[in-house]
Amino acid sequence: MSTTITAPPGTQVIEVTREFAASPEKVFRAHTDPELVVRWLGPHGMEMEVLEFDARSGGSYHYVHRDERGEYRFHGVFHTVSPDRIIQTFEFEGLPGEVTLDSMTFTDLGGRTRLVTRSVFPSAEARDTALESGMSGGITQSYERLDGVLAEGGPK
Repeated sequence: MSTTITAPPGTQVIEVTREFAASPEKVFRAHTDPELVVRWLGPHGMEMEVLEFDARSGGSYHYVHRDERGEYRFHGVFHTVSPDRIIQTFEFEGLPGEVTLDSMTFTDLGGRTRLVTRSVFPSAEARDTALESGMSGGITQSYERLDGVLAEGGPK
């Protein structure tokens, strides 16, 4: 499956669209079960450690990605967690204060799922910095890894 990343010039928004060969329930669970999240979130070659992951409305998360170059810490708050939508904040601790508001919707396509993630950055400059950091590759590789988790039977 291909991942479409849209970033209209001069805006604070990135929209990512991806279809998965699994039900919305399975894709949702892969986003909310920390035992599954560690298997796919992050680029190839990146190791992930979950420090906290309470995927419920009002819960929070904190995790670390590591590779041979170092470690990268992220955290945020889950504002809404429901079977067809997750709304959360996201902050890379390497750029404190550059918090995004992310909204994910899970649409049933009859045994398949369309996931649309819309991220709103504090400024167009912050969004552009994220894109220039290799974020697009990380998203694409994460979703490739998620395909593998789902194909292996991942969430039941």
